[in-house]
Amino acid sequence: MRQKLNLITFGVKDFKKSVSFYESLGWKKSDKSMDDFVLFPLGGITLSLYPREKLAEDATLEYEPSEFSGLTLSFNTKSEKEVDDVLKEVKKLGATIVKPAQKVFWGDYSGYFKDLDGHLIEVAHNPFWEMDENDNLKL
Repeated sequence: MRQKLNLITFGVKDFKKSVSFYESLGWKKSDKSMDDFVLFPLGGITLSLYPREKLAEDATLEYEPSEFSGLTLSFNTKSEKEVDDVLKEVKKLGATIVKPAQKVFWGDYSGYFKDLDGHLIEVAHNPFWEMDENDNLKL
């Protein structure tokens, strides 16, 4: 199997409200999006939004909410100030700040928020990682 992920899909409770949340961050929908399936190209990987019940049905599972699903996504920034700015912006848009930005033991500066559907997203600045001209991590 190739070492590659292309698409992450969030099952969302209020589809229109969730789409609006991500568009308010300045993210642009792909023209391949449909009425109940939206795609946001993120430079090498794509985030999609799909109604939660339909996603569970597609996976042949029942939706059962929990406080922590064991999955986080990370938005890596170029500075600590950018971490603070992003967390302020998402809070204004209705996200819940789970962990305010702070220094962590290994030298990173990060915080976490839950989007409108409870998906956990870290906003982090890692001074030990470089980004290329397309904001992709150089690892």
